[in-house]
Amino acid sequence: MKYLTLLIIAFFSIQISNAQINEFGIFVGGSNFIGDVGATDYIAPKQLAFGGLYKWNRSKRHSYRISLIFTELEGIDNDSDDPSRQIRGFEFNSNILELSAGMEFTFFDFDLHNGGTVSTPYLYSGISVAKHDNFFFNPNGTIVDENTTSYAFGIPMVLGYKIAVSTDFILAFEIGARYTFSDELDGSVPDAKEAFESRSFGNISNNDWYTFTGITLTYTFGRNPCFCPGG
Repeated sequence: MKYLTLLIIAFFSIQISNAQINEFGIFVGGSNFIGDVGATDYIAPKQLAFGGLYKWNRSKRHSYRISLIFTELEGIDNDSDDPSRQIRGFEFNSNILELSAGMEFTFFDFDLHNGGTVSTPYLYSGISVAKHDNFFFNPNGTIVDENTTSYAFGIPMVLGYKIAVSTDFILAFEIGARYTFSDELDGSVPDAKEAFESRSFGNISNNDWYTFTGITLTYTFGRNPCFCPGG
């Protein structure tokens, strides 16, 4: 919650210019993990995910966006359809805090000041970094906490649909996958060098993924944008 509070303070300290409109709001939904432990369903939210986000609508078709989301990733081999994983029987729960920044593109013009109902599908991508604890498994399946943390950088790939429910509030539903450049989120690759050789397992050529599925509700504030050349 400390990080979310700092994000809120930072958002409200941003200068509001004559040629922009801002959105600030919340994300609530679920998360699921895809890696070397647990099921491999791509869209199967299991754990609560929540956070805050801010957007600067640069034009009718694109916005700069930043978000901070907290969740608990879970992997349970017995939930997998893979018989070898079911026999192995590993499971883990790990808290992550993700900061993501990038650009959102709408399929159609999204201008709140033209009147009428405004809605559009959208895509979002950029870069993300997730803070997580390090651990590994003993052969009997017990977890050994390494008492260290790491940062998993990744690429968010989000598809959503948003609609203006009033001139002040925008509601959206989105599904977003995160491809990470790490294989350490599920304990299959220990961070400690002395445990790397003896405790690594799974396909070390495939990095970890996780997904967020949920809704966002944002409040718009700031002066009306001037979406015009030189405006």
